[in-house]
Amino acid sequence: MDPGLTDLRAADHLLRRLAAQLALPDDTFGCTHLLRDGRPRVVLSLTTSAEGCRERLAAQGYEATDGAPDAVGRAVLFPGADGLTGTLTVAELLSRSAIDRVSVLGAGGSPDPETPLVTRDHVRPQWQRGELVLTAMPAAGGRLTPFEVPDPTPCCADH
Repeated sequence: MDPGLTDLRAADHLLRRLAAQLALPDDTFGCTHLLRDGRPRVVLSLTTSAEGCRERLAAQGYEATDGAPDAVGRAVLFPGADGLTGTLTVAELLSRSAIDRVSVLGAGGSPDPETPLVTRDHVRPQWQRGELVLTAMPAAGGRLTPFEVPDPTPCCADH
């Protein structure tokens, strides 16, 4: 769907609102995709087992087309997403959600499964070669935190 959005926060909110309004099941994947084809914008993709989703979206004024716009969507809705709050170990994050693996910026290999990950209640993995991967970065005390922050400072906010 191309709802004409230009920022990720609005796209995240729209995906969550649609999931609630349409009563989408827990197996739903909802992703954002950045398009830069002359008119930069954020488009959405939904993969769900819900019957009649396309028709219900159309009734709300959204035109849904087949297929994802690219293979690297940023997942907002995914199985287990709502349970990824507070601090979890990497092993807990992987066992509680559809995330396939965690990669750490600047590090090779996978982090120790017992490494604490401070979610900040904002976990946005991305599809990479058919796997849902959360990119994390080192944090104080040997912990990790998702690379994407919940409330990023807008560019040029200080002037």
